[in-house]
Amino acid sequence: MPSLKGKSAIVTGSTSGIGLGVAEALAAEGADLVINGFGPADEIERERARLAKDYGVKVIYNGADMSKPDEISGLAAAAKQAFGKVDIVVNNAGIQHVSPIEEFPSQKWDAIIAINLSSAFHLIHDTFADMKSRKWGRIINIASAHALVASPFKSAYVAAKHGVLGLTKTVALEGAEFGVTCNAICPGYVLTPLVEKQIPDQAKARGISEEAVKRDVLLAAQPTKQFVTTAQLGAFAVFLCSEAAMQINGAALPVDGGWTAH
Repeated sequence: MPSLKGKSAIVTGSTSGIGLGVAEALAAEGADLVINGFGPADEIERERARLAKDYGVKVIYNGADMSKPDEISGLAAAAKQAFGKVDIVVNNAGIQHVSPIEEFPSQKWDAIIAINLSSAFHLIHDTFADMKSRKWGRIINIASAHALVASPFKSAYVAAKHGVLGLTKTVALEGAEFGVTCNAICPGYVLTPLVEKQIPDQAKARGISEEAVKRDVLLAAQPTKQFVTTAQLGAFAVFLCSEAAMQINGAALPVDGGWTAH
């Protein structure tokens, strides 16, 4: 029997990339799902239907804008209405902007803090009491290696991801006696569609091959010189939902090919 049969999960930012990989892994273990994110409606519906059909689970889509607290409350309410409860929350939604701090647009700062940090607070806020009352819950925040180390020109992203780690630790302490764990997965570079699209442009701008971009630019900090995969992150999320992981709580868990070992 799948290990998460009878559980229900919300995965934000799950119409592609890391979020979709995590959603797929949870579905494969029997969890019913709310997927969330932006994209063409037909593509989202195709993924929703595929997950439901391939894994025999219920999958609904909710297009909540994760920068808006009232829409996040609506997302939590929709999940509870569909499944009766929310057992697993995966806060994955995120955006990025790269700029020197003196040129960093204030509206970009506000948007990144809202989506990469505040949205996690709001969704936890709206689901935590029910998890505590049922004495079981798993909250997984997809942070980043940038929750542990910094890079230049990413002030908002690094600040948000460090904030996610602080939120993770606090929630872990509050849920510890109620069977609710909260952990942060901290990936290095993952070959998502978003990253793949950047490679040809980087190659052209730098006058180097696409392979050189991958090895010497994107993977410069990753000692394995290999991208993390969405399947690896999905499998790790499933493990964190297992009873074997019950005593892993409040942790920052790097999946970064050794980046943060430097």
